[in-house]
Amino acid sequence: MCHNVRPCKRDIFGQIQCLVAQMNMTAQTLFSTYVDRQGVPFVNHPDKFCKADRTFPAFDRTDREKELLSLYKILVFFNASLGNITRDQENLSVDDKEKEELLRRLRNTTNMSRGLLANLTCLLCHRYKVHHVHVTYGNSSSSDTFQRKQYGCQVLRRYTELISDVAYAIGKCSRSS
Repeated sequence: MCHNVRPCKRDIFGQIQCLVAQMNMTAQTLFSTYVDRQGVPFVNHPDKFCKADRTFPAFDRTDREKELLSLYKILVFFNASLGNITRDQENLSVDDKEKEELLRRLRNTTNMSRGLLANLTCLLCHRYKVHHVHVTYGNSSSSDTFQRKQYGCQVLRRYTELISDVAYAIGKCSRSS
């Protein structure tokens, strides 16, 4: 995990706070855009078909190190799931502006997630001397179109809930413009 990790930038934790805040601000719109794009029955019954995926790693608020470790695990899981969701949407959807909007949001979230993972890796390796983290990955996509859409919906619902909790726990972005 820590092989070839460069020293952290000066305010790495502040960068982490700001990335989490940014992800939190865009999570609900990503989820809503995804649900809208999946059509019926998802649009009509999101609470029934988009129950939050409980296979996500838990967020541990015991202390700052455990918060960061659990956030790392969440992001590794989420990043793998995002890759599957994005690929599925590329393959399932008809080309149009709505598809491009959803794909843009998915890719932007993936980029933020990767940046946050890089910052977390640096902080965990250098400040907390963590050299290995046991991580889990989401389910790979099913061959069934409905199940792929539903899995994406469930993952994005849980992500929306978790990133809100994480943002609250680690504090506001204090970057000055």
